[in-house]
Amino acid sequence: MSDNARAMVWASFMGDALALGPHWEYDTVALADRFGQIAGYVDPPADGYHGGKKAGELTHYGDQTLALLDSLAACGGFDLDDFAIRWRKLFAGYAGYVDGATRMTLKIFDFGEGPANSGSNSNDLAGAARIAPLVFALAHDLPALVDAARSQAKMTHNHARVIEAAEFFARAARAVLGGKTPVDALRLAAEAGYASAPIGQWLAAGLNSAEDDTVDAIAALGQTCHIDEAMPAVIHLVARYPYDLSGCLRQNVMAGGDSAARGLLAGMLVGAATGRDGLPEPWLAGLAARERIEADLQTLDVRS
Repeated sequence: MSDNARAMVWASFMGDALALGPHWEYDTVALADRFGQIAGYVDPPADGYHGGKKAGELTHYGDQTLALLDSLAACGGFDLDDFAIRWRKLFAGYAGYVDGATRMTLKIFDFGEGPANSGSNSNDLAGAARIAPLVFALAHDLPALVDAARSQAKMTHNHARVIEAAEFFARAARAVLGGKTPVDALRLAAEAGYASAPIGQWLAAGLNSAEDDTVDAIAALGQTCHIDEAMPAVIHLVARYPYDLSGCLRQNVMAGGDSAARGLLAGMLVGAATGRDGLPEPWLAGLAARERIEADLQTLDVRS
C-alpha cells in the first residue's frame, strides 16, 4: 500500500490520541490555561472523561478504530460479524469512558440483535469517524468501501446522517489517495448524492470558514459531538490546513469540544495528502498502540 495510505491511518490515530487529554473541554480559555498550546500527547486529568489513561493512548473512539483495524487484518477485509465480536469484547469490562451510543448499542446486542440492526439512534459524528482503516484496506474497491463504511457506522449509530457522513468521508479520503487535493476531494465526495444528510450545506459552511481562526470558527460552527455541528468543523480543519497535519490537529484540540472525533477524520484526510513526511516523528513514536497498528498495516499490505 502507498506511503500516503499508511500515513492516512497513522494521522487518524494521532488526531484521536492528541485529543485524549483535553477531550470534551468546551471552555477554550480554560483549556489553554490548563494545557497550554498543545504540541504533543498529554495525560488526561484524573477526574476527566479519560482518567486512568496515559499520554499517547487512544480515546474510546480510537480504541474502536483500532478494533476495526485488527478485524481487517485478521480477516483480510471487512467482516461486520467479526468487527462486532471484537467491538463487544473491547467494551466487556472496558476501563475507559463508555459513551451513550455505545451503552445503547451494547443493550441492543444483549437483546439478541445482530450487528446489522444493533445501532443506537445517536447522531454523534463518532460513528463515521473510525473509517481510516477501511479506506486503507478497500480503496481499490469503491462499492465495497462505501458499503463497509456505512455498515460499520450503522452498527453503533443507526442514524441516516451519520451513515451518509461515513460514506462521504470514505469517498473523500479515497479521492485524496487518488491524487485530488483535500478540498477538491471533499467537493468530489459531495457529488455522490445523499438522501438525508445536507452535505452541501455542511460543505459550504466549512469551506466558507477556511480563512477564519480555527478556535473562532469551530466556536461558531459548533464544538459538540452532534453531526450537524461536527461535520462543518471537520471540513473547516481540512480546508484551512490541507497540507499541515501538525497545525490541523493542534488547532483542532485547542478549539475544544469533541476534538477526538474531528481529529480522527481531519487527520485521515490531511495525512492522506501529506504522506509520511508530514507526520510529526514524536507523535508517531509516542503512540502507545504503535506496534499493534504497524503489525496490522503490515498484514494488510502482505494480503493486498
